[in-house]
Amino acid sequence: MTLTGYRTRQMYRRHLLRLAALLPLLCPAAAHGASVGAATPATGTAAIFLPGSLSKMQDMDFGMLAVTAAGTAILDANTNAITTTGGVTLVGGTPHAARFDAVSPAKHIVKISLPKQAVKLTRVNGTETMTLDTWSINGATTRNVVAHEEFQFAVAGTLHVAANQVEGIYAGTFDVTLNYN
Repeated sequence: MTLTGYRTRQMYRRHLLRLAALLPLLCPAAAHGASVGAATPATGTAAIFLPGSLSKMQDMDFGMLAVTAAGTAILDANTNAITTTGGVTLVGGTPHAARFDAVSPAKHIVKISLPKQAVKLTRVNGTETMTLDTWSINGATTRNVVAHEEFQFAVAGTLHVAANQVEGIYAGTFDVTLNYN
């Protein structure tokens, strides 16, 4: 190895050291591991809604029905009147729609959601069933409501009675949901 070759390696090393020392000055973002772009502040937001209230005031009641053949009992949500078909006859009681009372926490458009499926009413202390479907409401399912003021609505439906329906009291539940927009 010649002395000249040794100097070349030394000079090469010096240039590398100088370049490494100048790198933080030439590119400060790379030296500190930070991004090259400027910082931009961001804002976080959230919308808070107080829950509304919904109370059942009265259950749905089809009254007392006599059955000689299959048929239906149709309850009107506006008038509480019963219309029967087939071998079903209203023989007593005070039929009425289910009644609900609600309060919105703010001025909203409220959509009242009725069941999408039929529900089964089961004989108390038995296993026999009837079907309740074709849901109806007094008024529109979408309503403009005022903040903190009550609004009421009624829900009714159609009861399907079998030809040999066993005597007794039948009961079942259904869901009503309020969606605030």
